[in-house]
Amino acid sequence: MEKSGWLGYGKGEALLRLLAVCVLILTSCLIRTNTQTKLLFGVLSERATFKDIDIFVISVYINLAVAGYNLLQFIRCLTICFYQHPPATKLTVFSNTLHWLFFLLDQVTVYLVFATNCAAASVAMLAVTGSKNMQWMKLCNIYTRFCYQAGGHIFCGCVASILLASVSSISAFNLFSFYSPKQFMSLKRQIKIKIPLYLYTRKSRLN
Repeated sequence: MEKSGWLGYGKGEALLRLLAVCVLILTSCLIRTNTQTKLLFGVLSERATFKDIDIFVISVYINLAVAGYNLLQFIRCLTICFYQHPPATKLTVFSNTLHWLFFLLDQVTVYLVFATNCAAASVAMLAVTGSKNMQWMKLCNIYTRFCYQAGGHIFCGCVASILLASVSSISAFNLFSFYSPKQFMSLKRQIKIKIPLYLYTRKSRLN
């Protein structure tokens, strides 16, 4: 791959990760600050917060954890672009392990954010429409602002999922570009195993 090519991929991945971090933090802030107090029947004061819905609490922790991971990866991408290190032409065992680790972690983060966002959307839909079978009333008729803000964080969660999916595709390209397109899971180049110098010297003396 040419120098301008790998720099473009590195800058693109860094930008996507930075955007994902910003959107994930925004999503967590929207959830965390979502609260509304209503006076019911002119007497009873009821307060709705994100803590009333378990999936909203889980979403805050997952979004912050994924944002922290992508921030670390963003720093890694900046380091690569700043020092302009070209990609290795040969894989080592260590670099191959790192590529697989980054790929798997990126996949996990996408599915975690997407799954929690879908669960939050299903709960929000139930609050909008209600359920006669479960005898749940339409809560959004009462807590309007709370529901609008919940809708905003669900929308931001969808944007974050798209950004993370794009990052995951780049991570997959970085990994599988070392593998042959004709033979399944066969490397284009043989993995290079680095032997420490003292072990090599010791082996030479024994021979």
